[in-house]
Amino acid sequence: MKRKLVIIGAGMASGRVLEHLLAAEPEGWDVTLFNAEPRGNYNRIMLSPVLSGEKTYQDIVTHDDDFYAQHKINCRFGEAVVRIDRENKVVYSNEGGAPYDKLLIATGSAPFIIPVPGHDLPGVITYRDMDDTQAMIDASDKPGAKAVVIGGGLLGLEAAAGLKARGMEVAVIHLMGHLMERQLDPAAGYLLQKDLEARGITVHCKGATKAILGTDRVEAVLLDDGTVYDADQVCMAVGIRPEVRIATDAALEIGRGITVNDQMVTSDPDILAVGECVEHNAQLFGLVAPLYDQAKVVAATLLNKDAAFQPVQTATKLKVTGVDLFSAGDFADANGREDIVFRDPARGVYKRLVIEDNRLIGAVMYGETGDGSWFFGLIKDGTDISDMRDTLIFGPAYQGGTGADPLAAVAALPLDAEICGCNGICKGTIVSAIEGGATSLADIKAQTKASASCGTCTGLVEQVLASTLGDAFKMPAAQPMCGCTDLTHEDVRRLIKARELKSMPAVMQELGWKTSCGCHVCRPALNFYLLADWPEDYHDDAQSRFVNERNHANIQKDGTYSVVPRMWGGMTNPRELRAVADAADKYDIPAVKVTGGQRIDLLGVKKEHLPDIWADLNAAGLVSGHAYSKGLRTVKTCVGTDFCRFGTQDSTGLGIKLEKRLWGSWTPHKVKLAVSGCPRNCAEATCKDVGIVCVDSGFEIGVGGAAGMDLKETERLAKVATEAEAIDLTVAFVQLYREHAKYLDRPYKWLAKVGLEWVQAQIVEDMDNRAALIKRFDLSQTIYQRDPWADRATPQARADFAPLADLTKEAAE
Repeated sequence: MKRKLVIIGAGMASGRVLEHLLAAEPEGWDVTLFNAEPRGNYNRIMLSPVLSGEKTYQDIVTHDDDFYAQHKINCRFGEAVVRIDRENKVVYSNEGGAPYDKLLIATGSAPFIIPVPGHDLPGVITYRDMDDTQAMIDASDKPGAKAVVIGGGLLGLEAAAGLKARGMEVAVIHLMGHLMERQLDPAAGYLLQKDLEARGITVHCKGATKAILGTDRVEAVLLDDGTVYDADQVCMAVGIRPEVRIATDAALEIGRGITVNDQMVTSDPDILAVGECVEHNAQLFGLVAPLYDQAKVVAATLLNKDAAFQPVQTATKLKVTGVDLFSAGDFADANGREDIVFRDPARGVYKRLVIEDNRLIGAVMYGETGDGSWFFGLIKDGTDISDMRDTLIFGPAYQGGTGADPLAAVAALPLDAEICGCNGICKGTIVSAIEGGATSLADIKAQTKASASCGTCTGLVEQVLASTLGDAFKMPAAQPMCGCTDLTHEDVRRLIKARELKSMPAVMQELGWKTSCGCHVCRPALNFYLLADWPEDYHDDAQSRFVNERNHANIQKDGTYSVVPRMWGGMTNPRELRAVADAADKYDIPAVKVTGGQRIDLLGVKKEHLPDIWADLNAAGLVSGHAYSKGLRTVKTCVGTDFCRFGTQDSTGLGIKLEKRLWGSWTPHKVKLAVSGCPRNCAEATCKDVGIVCVDSGFEIGVGGAAGMDLKETERLAKVATEAEAIDLTVAFVQLYREHAKYLDRPYKWLAKVGLEWVQAQIVEDMDNRAALIKRFDLSQTIYQRDPWADRATPQARADFAPLADLTKEAAE
C-alpha cells in the first residue's frame, strides 16, 4: 500500500527530494505537492540569467508536466497552505485538505523588507521568485527606466546586472563598506565594484536608505546622507529569513528556522523539513549545495535508511556574465593566520589564500578563478600544504617543483616576456639597455620607460638588473613604506594622485600590495593620504588610526586618559574654568596640569567617563583640543598690544584667528603654532612648526622649527605687511605640508627634504598656487572641522567606551 507524502513548497530542495525518493521507490508513495506559486519546480538560482535575457523560464524548469504525470504527483500549484492539523495528519489550503503519513515542509525563505517610509509603494519589489523576475522585466520595457537595487550582496548584484542588461539605468545602494562583504574581502570587493561601474552600474557603498519617495508609486530613494536616486522601480535584496509561519502555527519547535535533527526530522517525528526554512545545529542555509545534501538525507529518512546531514564547506560564485569571482572558506583576520596574496593590477587579478596550521582555510579570487575548485578541494580536505606553500598561490600547475627563487625565476624568463605592462616593455628591451650601459633603475626608466608609469613593476625591473649585472648592481637605498609593498611613501602619494585612487582597496590592488588588507604601518599612512587628497570621496577609517586618535584622548601609562579642551590662543574665561573644575570634582580626576601649550590637562580620566566629561565640557562651550592627534595642537600667544607695553600687533587676536581656521585638520604629524607680539618672543614662536613674530612693520613668518628630541630654529619663510597675508601664508603652508609630506614627518623634517626655496616658490612667489592650496584646505575643513567630542557624547558612544566586564567584582578563587 502506498504511503501518503505531502510536500509544502516546490523549490529546488523539494524537487531534489522527489528525484531521490521516486528513483529509489517509484511506486511507494502517493505524493501531493503544494506550491503557493502557480507553477512547479524550477531552478531558482538561474533567475538571474532569465532577468538578463540570457535564458527563458522554460530553460530553467527542472520538473515539467510530464515528470509530474509520470509519477502521478497531485500538483496543487497556486494553493498556499494555511494550516497543518498534526493530530489528524491533514494539510489544508483554502481549496481543501490533503491527508499525509509523512509531511515535508520546504517553504524556503522570505525576503527581508527594510521598514522605511515608502517601502509599501507600488514599484517596490523583492527578488525571490519568477513573479518578481517578471515584474522587473516588465518595468524595464519603459524607455529610459531607472532602477535602484538596495543591497550589494549576491542577489542584489545579480538583479542589478540583469536590469542593466535589460537597458535600465541602475544604482546599487549597499550599507557596508564594500560589496559582498560576507563573501569577499575589501580588495576583491573593490575590483567587483570597479567592474560593475565599468558596466555603467552606479555603486553607492556605506549608503543607508532613509525613505522611498513617491505618491502613487515609487519615484526615488533618499539616503541618510541626503543623496537621492530617481527610480521607476526599487528592488530590495537585503537578506532573507526562513519562512516558518506555517510551522510556527503548527507548534513545531522553531529557532531561527524550523529545528531539525541530523535526519532532517522536526520536533514531530512524522514531519520533516528541508531547505532554507530549516535550522540545523544553530546554522541556517542559503546556498544550493547544502540544500541538495539535505535532500538526499530526507529521501533516505523517508525510505527508513541510515543517513545524517553534516554541513560542509561551500564556495560562492557570482552569476554575472564576465565577472570571474570565487570565494570559499574563512578569510577573516585572526591570530595565527597567514595570508598569501597575488595581485596583477594590469589584468585586474587578485588572489588571496588564508593559511592556518599549514592548512588552507579560505580563498578569495577575482579576475582569474580557474583554480578555484582545486583550492576548494584543499580547504574541504584539510590538506597539509607545507610542501607546496611557496608555489601554492600559482595553482596546481606549479606544484611539485623546487622552491621559488625570485632572481632565478626572472633569469629564466624569455626575452619576450612583458615586464612593464603600462608601456609594453619586455625583458629583452631592458636587457639590451643594460648591455648598452644602463646600470640603474633611473637609466632603465630613461632609456626604455619601463617602471616609469604606474611603478608597480619597479621590483621586477630591479630583479632584471640584478640578474643581468650580478654583483655590479646595487639595489637603491630607498626604503619601502612597509613590508606590504615595495613602493616608498613618496611613490604611493604620487600614484594615489596620478591614478586617482580613492579607497584603501583601490590603492592596494592597483599598486600591487603584497598583503590583503595592509598592516599597522601602512594603514594609518594610507588613511591620511587618502583623506588629504580626496576629502570629498574618501571617508576616514577610524580602525586605521592609532588608539589615541580612535579614542580622542591620550592614553596614560596606567590605562587612564588625559583630556585637554581647546582654549583658543591660550585664552579662557571663568565659565570655562568652572567647567574644568567641576569636571575634575565630578569625575574624581587626580591631577590637573597647565601645559606648555597654554592649555589645561585633566589627567587620570577613566575611559568609561570620557563621553560624559566631553558632554559636560561641551555644555560650557569647550571642544576637543586635539592634544592626541596628527593635526593642529595649539596656537600659543603672548598678550600682545592689549596688555603688553612692548607689543607691536594683536598677537592674541591673530593666534585665535589662526586656531579657529586650522583646528580639526588632519596633518602628517602634529603641528604647533605660536604668535609673539614682539621680537622678545614670549610665545617662543621661533621653535614652532609655524611661528609668527610681530614687528612694527608687519609679521615675520618662520617655519620648520622644533623643540623636542631635535632642537631647531624656524627658517624665515616671508615677511608680510598684513594680518590677512600672514593667515593666508600659514594656511597655504599647512596645506602644502598636508599634500606632500611623508606620514609621520614633522614639518621641519619635510622641509629639510624639499628645501625652503621650493616651499617659497610654491606659496610666496606663486600667488595662484597659494590661492589654490587655500581653497583645497578650506574644502577639506568643510568636512573635517568637527568636534569629535560632540560627535561621541551620545548613548551609543557611552556603550562603546564602557568596560566589557568589571572583574574587580568577581570573587577570587
